[in-house]
Amino acid sequence: MIYVENKDLVIPGQILADDEYYSGRGTFKENGKVCSSLMGLVSLRNKKLRVIPLKSKYVPKKGDVVIGKISDVRFSMWNVDINSPYSGILPAFEVFGREKKELNKVYDIGDVLFLRVVDVDEIKKAKLGLKGRGMGKFKGGIIVDIAPTKVPRLIGKKGSMINMIKDKTNCKIVVGQNGLVWVKGDKDMEQLTKNIIHLIEAEAHTSGLTNKIKNKLYLAIDGELPPEEAEEEQDFVLEKPKLQDFKEELEQEERAKHEAKEIKEKGDKPNIAEVIEELKRKNKSKKDNGLSYGDNSNNSFILNNK
Repeated sequence: MIYVENKDLVIPGQILADDEYYSGRGTFKENGKVCSSLMGLVSLRNKKLRVIPLKSKYVPKKGDVVIGKISDVRFSMWNVDINSPYSGILPAFEVFGREKKELNKVYDIGDVLFLRVVDVDEIKKAKLGLKGRGMGKFKGGIIVDIAPTKVPRLIGKKGSMINMIKDKTNCKIVVGQNGLVWVKGDKDMEQLTKNIIHLIEAEAHTSGLTNKIKNKLYLAIDGELPPEEAEEEQDFVLEKPKLQDFKEELEQEERAKHEAKEIKEKGDKPNIAEVIEELKRKNKSKKDNGLSYGDNSNNSFILNNK
């Protein structure tokens, strides 16, 4: 027998079900009963009961992807603040291998990185690494801080919520499992996205949230509500956020800027060939044919006055 429903708010010690149900995260079994070990929301799936805490701190786990800020540069590692009571370190060999480099010339205090938890020791100190798709340093943007337990709601089922926000605001968004979210776009859109993310955090336990967020976005950006659509009910469960390849997008942006700069520089330079032809034409009128030009192997022009 079960005594609660999905998404019910429960308190520590409250009996949730008899022992034909399984005890999951945030619960314990006592005298044949499944009980809650904290204050939070019930999550029921396949007879397994979990309690999702309303507030919590991030506890690092091997394989997680997180956003961290460099807090100190040491001889052979960086200390990284991963929004947790537990510390994180990024060893130099995870970045350079056996190569020797000055650490502060690569990442310095205040730099924000997207990292993977490589290992966690017995005191929960997290060893971090940058190997993997999309790992690296962020450039620009803002960081939004939410409760790690609300990350799955921000992501949405199959990325539905986060993709809707990205599409409507044209912002790049990367979500760390430690509750830190990186947002980059137009300043107005960054602020709107920040407000939307905090709204999702505050109302993560409510139903109909996707449509509510959609309406907020359309009203703020278009000034009118979107066409009505039925919202698919989403399971409120903890799951690993999908890794997003933001780095490729940033590299494409950098390449586009570089190409635009090259085109502008070419446009600013005089056409050497045309200048030489003009000089030859002028000298020809003075019966001087000794002026010529050539293109050497380095694509620079040579002026010959015989």
